[in-house]
Amino acid sequence: MVKRTVSMQVLLLILGGILVPASAQVCSLLGQPAFPSLSAERDINIWAIFSIHRNALLKMHNYTSKPDPTTCASLNLREFKFAQTLIFAIEEINNSTQLLPGLSLGYKIYDSCRSFTQTILSGMALMNGYEETLSDTSCFRPPAVHAIVGDSASSSTIGLASVVGPFSLPVISHFATCACLSDRKRYPSFFRTISSDYYQSRALAQLVKNLGWTWVGTVRSRNDYGNNGIAAFEEAAKEEGVCIEYSEAILNNDPQEQFLKTLEVIKKGTARVVLAFIALGDFLPLLKVILQHNITGIQWVGSESWITSQTLAETKEYSFLSGAVGFAIANAKIMGLREFLVNVHPYKEPKNELLKEFWEIVFQCSFNSIGSGCTGSERLAELQNEYTDVSELRIANKVYTAVYAIAYTLHNILKEFRTSTNSSKIGWPIPQMVLKYMRDVRFTVKTGEEIFFDESGDPVARYDLVNWQSAEDGSMRFELVGLYDSSLPSEHLQVNQEHILWAEKSGQLPVSVCSEICPPGTRKAVQKGRPVCCYDCIPCAEGEISNGTDSSDCFPCDLEYWSNESKDRCVLKVVEFLSYTEIMGMVFCIFSFIGVLLTAMVYILFYLQKETCIVRANNSELSFLLLFSLSLCFLCSLTFIGRPTELSCMLRHTTFGITFVLCISCVLGKTIVVLMAFKATLPGSNVMKWFGPAQQRLSVVSLTLMQVIICVLWLTISPPFPYMNLSYYREKIILECNLGSAIGFWAVLGYTGMLSVMCFLLAFLARKLPDNFNEAKFITFSMLIFCAVWLTFIPAYVSSPGKFTVAVQIFAILASSFGLLFCIFAPKCYIILLKPEKNTKKEMMRK
Repeated sequence: MVKRTVSMQVLLLILGGILVPASAQVCSLLGQPAFPSLSAERDINIWAIFSIHRNALLKMHNYTSKPDPTTCASLNLREFKFAQTLIFAIEEINNSTQLLPGLSLGYKIYDSCRSFTQTILSGMALMNGYEETLSDTSCFRPPAVHAIVGDSASSSTIGLASVVGPFSLPVISHFATCACLSDRKRYPSFFRTISSDYYQSRALAQLVKNLGWTWVGTVRSRNDYGNNGIAAFEEAAKEEGVCIEYSEAILNNDPQEQFLKTLEVIKKGTARVVLAFIALGDFLPLLKVILQHNITGIQWVGSESWITSQTLAETKEYSFLSGAVGFAIANAKIMGLREFLVNVHPYKEPKNELLKEFWEIVFQCSFNSIGSGCTGSERLAELQNEYTDVSELRIANKVYTAVYAIAYTLHNILKEFRTSTNSSKIGWPIPQMVLKYMRDVRFTVKTGEEIFFDESGDPVARYDLVNWQSAEDGSMRFELVGLYDSSLPSEHLQVNQEHILWAEKSGQLPVSVCSEICPPGTRKAVQKGRPVCCYDCIPCAEGEISNGTDSSDCFPCDLEYWSNESKDRCVLKVVEFLSYTEIMGMVFCIFSFIGVLLTAMVYILFYLQKETCIVRANNSELSFLLLFSLSLCFLCSLTFIGRPTELSCMLRHTTFGITFVLCISCVLGKTIVVLMAFKATLPGSNVMKWFGPAQQRLSVVSLTLMQVIICVLWLTISPPFPYMNLSYYREKIILECNLGSAIGFWAVLGYTGMLSVMCFLLAFLARKLPDNFNEAKFITFSMLIFCAVWLTFIPAYVSSPGKFTVAVQIFAILASSFGLLFCIFAPKCYIILLKPEKNTKKEMMRK
């Protein structure tokens, strides 16, 4: 029941715009009138355009006479249900006392026949304000339309929005999802209650990536819906690292060869997943071709246009679509809609040919036939088809919402007018007023969903993720397995994989990749001339790792770390130094202790034979001091073994330098004694008084003290310290002693070498002195060995890596120490132990 108020006439003046001029003109209609398929005029009329028929029959025009009106064929039950849903929403609003009180809504519904030109023709008729004829008394009429609901297809809606946009006439679509329609500059008066394909395309890209599919094929409608949808998907897929193997475009009126070509591309493709961003009408011919060639095993991913189509789901021949997943508009329940739908009857409007056609199609009868004629007693409630089924009202709910959006907009205009005293509003053009208020409209429908439009005229994007699963009767049912909500702060996509049934009724997630996943320890190398998803797996280089699958790069380990054998983890590098536990360290220790033991044995032997001629003749005091210094030389090699520390680094070089200088000083003193002793045998010579025991001690102390001073300066200015050498080897750390001051090291070594050369030269000069036992010749051999060892030490020391540097230095110490020990003391020990008869004064004095 409709309530009317006194202010209704005033509001109608507002909704009618500027008043009719007093002078009337006679006008005639040019062009062809457009007739609504369903209409009921009331106070305010809502206009709508639906594709009630699937096809507009093409006719050849000879351009000699006015063409006949377009004939439409193949009734679309889904679109017819959309039209009835709009009527249901209008009746519901008219029966409400809360919304538009005192006003009743009417409707005029046009059939675009899925034709672009027919949509434009209907839109022009709505704008011009005529249907059949114009008034014969006036060329001007108030705007007859305040907002248009429709169309279902994106391409025709683009044409409609382009035509009416300059006139600020709001168009609100329930099914045009093309992202291009969000362009406010091109379509300033467009709104929609369904989400833009921009969000659906991004949701599909996230879904594909979430399921691990990086190699997919695409099939699209060759129109604005498919082209823009796939373009947005490709952009989002690229961001997600998903590659597209092929992209095919088709239309329902393409020749059979085009569908066969598309089928051949799908068959030859290696991608197991095919995304069909395609209108239902374009998809059906391709499905028939796929059915004829028995193509199975494809995991289909669908757009909202067909993923919840009852026509496909109820056709058992299309069972190969089992397991398909895709995003659908959120489902809803509209209370009372089924009762309204089944109460539609052609006898209620006897002149309406569309209702008769509907009745004949659903009941397979004819009103003009006698044998199988329609009686009118048939009951829609007993039918189960796409029209009567209200379990899937995803798009129908968007029609319902669009009607309420217009109603709430008009309600807000009425409310503002009643509370405003500004009478100048009466002269405002109505379309601009409706457009202004529709931008700010915000309401909640009975389904519980809050509706509002953003700056682009789009609602919040919400999708259900549905999965096609087989029902007991062989048909398909739509199982909810996830959702996408763009209003969530994060993680817009939620997928429940456990409840998904995949292609061929498999519980195993299909794999669709161009190349197998690269395991940890490898990186991807793109194959030349192919997409980035096609790659080879290259092992990481030494010292680099990748700890995840499908890594694009390998990452170097920190300086103190190195890659393990699998190249998937950084481990601490092996720290290398000469330790006591390894064979080389143990060998050096053994030889060091052997040297100390032999030196001690010689010391004991000399001590026991200290009164014999051979011991006394060779300056026993210097001999004992030399043996002591040799034992220190053997022991100092131990400081080079083990983990370097600050103390060991300072000790190893200083003790080496001091002990060896002490040793060489003793040898030098013995050499000088030999020379002085020979000079003393000459008549009139008194040189021995200048190099007696006191002078010998002083020379040894002085020469050693000089080395001590050099070492103290070295340790004071820049002492050696432990150092981790990371540059010599990449895979291990050399723990060594940094010299601190290279000048200090070479000063110590140079001073020792200088004394050695001096000792060698003096011994060489005295080697042939006419004594029976001339010690100079043994000193010459010992110093020859000493100098040879240390001369070869320098290049070996510089070129040896890691712990071998230390090993070379220890070898030089031990070799030179053993050389001195054997060359100087071995002949004497031989005489003492094996030739005691030569150990006499007489034998020593014999020429």
